[in-house]
Amino acid sequence: MIPHIAVEKLSFKYGANKSVLEKVSFKVEKGSFVSIVGPNGSGKSTLLKNISASLIPQKGQVFLKSEDIFSIKPKELAAKVAVVPQETMIQFPFTVEETVLMGRMPHQQRFQGDTPEDLAIARWGMELTNTWHLKDRLISEISGGERQRVIVARALTQEPQVLLLDEPTAHLDLQHQMELLELLQSLNKTGQVTVLAVLHDLNLASQFSEYVLLLYQTKVFAAGRPEETLTAHNIRQVYGIEVMITPNEMTGRNNIIPMARSTSKLHSGKNYRLHLICGGGTGTFIMDKLVQYGYQVTCGVLNIGDSDWSKAKSLGLPLVEEAPFTGIRPEIYRKNQELINRADAVVLMPIPFGTGNLGNLEQARNAGKEGKTIILVGNSDLSSRDFTGGKASRVYQEMLDEGAHVLKEPREIFTLLNSLSQQK
Repeated sequence: MIPHIAVEKLSFKYGANKSVLEKVSFKVEKGSFVSIVGPNGSGKSTLLKNISASLIPQKGQVFLKSEDIFSIKPKELAAKVAVVPQETMIQFPFTVEETVLMGRMPHQQRFQGDTPEDLAIARWGMELTNTWHLKDRLISEISGGERQRVIVARALTQEPQVLLLDEPTAHLDLQHQMELLELLQSLNKTGQVTVLAVLHDLNLASQFSEYVLLLYQTKVFAAGRPEETLTAHNIRQVYGIEVMITPNEMTGRNNIIPMARSTSKLHSGKNYRLHLICGGGTGTFIMDKLVQYGYQVTCGVLNIGDSDWSKAKSLGLPLVEEAPFTGIRPEIYRKNQELINRADAVVLMPIPFGTGNLGNLEQARNAGKEGKTIILVGNSDLSSRDFTGGKASRVYQEMLDEGAHVLKEPREIFTLLNSLSQQK
């Protein structure tokens, strides 16, 4: 199938300056919703201007349904591709309705006035963008957010096959951000309009995109589905910040929560292996941070469907799993032992112990006796979490007697691990 848009080895620079884009290539299928993301200066707006033919690249090509976009006459191109620019200042005193009707010009003959059909399409665009009530106001007298929605209405009035938007949510409040992106998503799904949008908000890109193009230092750093592209690793490399990525149960997409500037350089966990014994959400946060800091993490034994099981799955961590509400079978313990054998340290989170999972605790104790580092997180008094008639408490005390590290708070583990991994 011929892609709707194809960009092939596109390179661009302004004058004699350093290249802004270098050998950028990607394809967009008809009816896709593509977000272009990346830090400031990564070439996002420049790429959009090349795709719209407002800039001509030094090298490479852009195709619209296999036709070189730079060979298409401007009026013909405007009937197929609409652009919502980043800057929307209009100095002349046109009304909102007059501004939106400018979107009909590619479909009109020279000197032709606005037809009833043009007026109806313009009204449709304004009603979709909630700007019809502004139709008699001067475009120069409305707010930045209102003007942004008017420019989107003008683009829709072009009835384009492709809609290019450069930071369309920049001047909008939260309500209108969601309204606009939901509108674009609806047009994308029901009208088969191909949407390419430059977005700064990674959460919005994650929630609305089918495909994400991540630019960094003039090149495509990563591209693919949002969950493949907007990973903690990629965001750390490109933006230099740590994030927590959690599933959004309402949308089925991922939420991206900024945590702090990247501190991975302070840690040396690349070759340090940890086996995490957790459950019930006790390991969710610590898993994210350990992976961010470069530690090799495994988990087990976790019940299928448990929140820690879901987090480990989302991070792609090796784990051992068991069906819920059953005791852990011997063959499952054997798999767990294999992961423990490969670990440098075993981390035990503050989980309750019953007869069904007592073997997890016993495996940790045995690992300590064999010389592995044992880290116990939480209150050293296990009585409130012991549902084995005291067996778990006795095993726990053995680990304490053997010199296990005891940490009251999960966050203390990172200082300890940094020290241990440097000693390795």
